[in-house]
Amino acid sequence: MSFRRFIEQAANSDNLVTIDKEVDTTFELANVAHALEGRPVLFNHIHEYPGWRICAGPCSDRRYFGMDLGVPVGQLTQHLAQALANPQLPPLVENAPCQEMVVADVDLNALPILLHLPQDAGHYIASAVVITQDREYGRNMCYHRLLRLDRTHFAARIIERRGTYNAMQKEAGDLPIAICIGVSLATHLAASMSPPPDVDELSVAHALAPTPLVKCLTNDLEVPAEAEIVLEGRITRRTTSEGPFMDLTETMDIIRDQPVIEIDLMTHRRNPIFHALLPGGLEHKLLMGMPREPTIFAEVNKVARCTGAIITPGGASWLHAVVQIDKQGEEDGRLAIAAAFRGHGSLKHVWVVDTDVNIHNPAQVEWAFATRFQADKDLIIIENRPGSSLDPSGVHIPGQKSRTAKAGFDCTIPWGADKSKFQKGRYGNVNLDNYLSS
Repeated sequence: MSFRRFIEQAANSDNLVTIDKEVDTTFELANVAHALEGRPVLFNHIHEYPGWRICAGPCSDRRYFGMDLGVPVGQLTQHLAQALANPQLPPLVENAPCQEMVVADVDLNALPILLHLPQDAGHYIASAVVITQDREYGRNMCYHRLLRLDRTHFAARIIERRGTYNAMQKEAGDLPIAICIGVSLATHLAASMSPPPDVDELSVAHALAPTPLVKCLTNDLEVPAEAEIVLEGRITRRTTSEGPFMDLTETMDIIRDQPVIEIDLMTHRRNPIFHALLPGGLEHKLLMGMPREPTIFAEVNKVARCTGAIITPGGASWLHAVVQIDKQGEEDGRLAIAAAFRGHGSLKHVWVVDTDVNIHNPAQVEWAFATRFQADKDLIIIENRPGSSLDPSGVHIPGQKSRTAKAGFDCTIPWGADKSKFQKGRYGNVNLDNYLSS
């Protein structure tokens, strides 16, 4: 469903928090949204931005994705894996809500872009999905944080050797771009997945939920027809300083020389709703981490019987994972560890557990770690491997891939052991009404 329809559903299910007090985009709105993290929050009155509303937190809990996609939370990983394996080409429409209003005289200062923290370099958009075209591989959709520079320009953090960066290297001049704000939860998930370069993320989004597209007005790109706001423009060959900005790990990212984007046209829905995503917050973590779960799940399933995989919030929803397997052989735990690192290259630590351990319950995972793991037998350490640029403890050399040590913990019951001594005792169920009623 569309971003707007999700907000309506959240309101109807009593999940939406509505703020009618006027709030300021400089610090105040971010602080209020942070205080209400885990709930979708709709701000109806924005200081100095009449006619605009802002929604924060639509992607801040797995249950909202389940509600939006009509899938039980426990089946989300399998649902994402199925869509990734079976993309469906979206239909193209001629008339779209995202083009109800066309603004040729662009002024980015008219958008209610937040200043989140005193340490930030300026007003940032963190919620936008960016669409480009690679002349070799085709359409690509991903995220780039955007620092507003002036009326028509952003500085964008574009990570080296990834989709947008690679497409830029194949062009002599500017690279056309479409920046979409206020898209469906399915579109957010697809943009976060980072599939192989020849896989169209918008087709993955359409496999998750209907995602019709419309052609842009100034270039040949196609965008979600029900987006709230679309900014059409070009990634230029100019660069400028970008950062600092709080990243996924809740630490401040460094200042870099980054490309400048020039905006040529803005379109939006009537009475538009701006999506404000808090850097380092629950939305940021879930949208980064959860879409990596199907790739880990798929890789582990090649070597063992995988029954679940999650990226954990305690690992900044990026660096840690827990994998559940139905163990069939002595080496399955070690094989699963190696496969998990292949499934998510930025993964730093992974725990592998049996099917009787609830991977969504950190206490149960720690219990398996405490009772089924021996460091001299079940610990795998991999030294000096490519890692995440987000890990402040890694080795980071400009122009080179970050390096880190990785560790895997096989917390499954030892093969051939008496399983009864590794299993919890279980009390029987009682009906407390028989004991506590007056």
